Amino acid sequence: MKSEITVRLPGRSYAIRIGDGLLTRCGELALPVLHGKKVAVVTDSTVGALYGAAALESFRRAGFVPELLTVPAGETSKSPAMLASLWEQMAGMGLTRADAVAALGGGVVGDLAGFAAATMLRGVNFIQIPTTLLAQVDSSVGGKVAVDLKAGKNLAGCFYQPKLVVMDTSVLSTLPDRTFSDGMAEVIKYGCIFSEKFFETLLACGSRAGVSARLGEITASCCDMKRETVEQDEHDTGARMLLNFGHTFGHVYEKAYHYKTYTHGEAVAAGMVAAARLGEKLGYTEPGTAERIVGITGRFGLPAEIAVTREDCAECMRIDKKTFGGYIHFVFLDHIGSARTVKLPLDELLAGL
Repeated sequence: MKSEITVRLPGRSYAIRIGDGLLTRCGELALPVLHGKKVAVVTDSTVGALYGAAALESFRRAGFVPELLTVPAGETSKSPAMLASLWEQMAGMGLTRADAVAALGGGVVGDLAGFAAATMLRGVNFIQIPTTLLAQVDSSVGGKVAVDLKAGKNLAGCFYQPKLVVMDTSVLSTLPDRTFSDGMAEVIKYGCIFSEKFFETLLACGSRAGVSARLGEITASCCDMKRETVEQDEHDTGARMLLNFGHTFGHVYEKAYHYKTYTHGEAVAAGMVAAARLGEKLGYTEPGTAERIVGITGRFGLPAEIAVTREDCAECMRIDKKTFGGYIHFVFLDHIGSARTVKLPLDELLAGL
């Protein structure tokens, strides 16, 4: 297992550190990349209660002056109002451009804190300390930061790479089963789009216990696949679009149920099945692919279908970030382990539903 992966970008390369117990070393690991003293540690009410004190103590031991900024747990915190609240709190603690923001939590915290870091004082240093499986294998790597708008998910944001990502795999043991499965949707996605061998490895693991026995290896594999993609296409205009497999439908499901009924991973799991079924119907995808995805996602308690109307799809897809001038760049699988982006008239895609 690789304990360190380097994302190499022009002038913005950074390390992903992976291993057990790294949370208590986050301050020490941050010393080479953070040069100011103050650190705004953004977390949520759930993670803060579990790990906030340990993170603060680690930063203090390394000579930093940290302050914990806590937002309510849940997707609703990824909002312009919460972003503005963080700006005011960071200003109140006297954060300067020499200082830093650290995201301690899952994908919501990482996206929100990252966008705050990107925009506070026109950009302060930022590190990610992801504490969920979904954040460790996906959202903490690659520099996408955003908040949701009433119109849809992640519609206000930017690309802002962290200076460091610290992944303590031991914290995943405290995740509820549903939250662990939430992250497994993104893990499975990597197998679907990049590696049938990895897909079969996950199938052989078969359960949370099986994945947990190989957690460091699986996490590192996902990060390495994402690293390679981000290095090819930092700004999501080519190869990186493949990482959106399942997400076009997934975002429809989340929005249609007001971000309350289904988690992001549950929506993406059903979205991958829907995308594969559509691909089979339109002739892009090998027959039987959707059922293979149903078979593996079902082992982790993820849904195969989520009911929405065509109007729900049209409303959300028309403002999707992958929609350009009446066309949508939609990710289809050729087969498990191989994917491509197809530029389709949005109306044609909607007619195929």
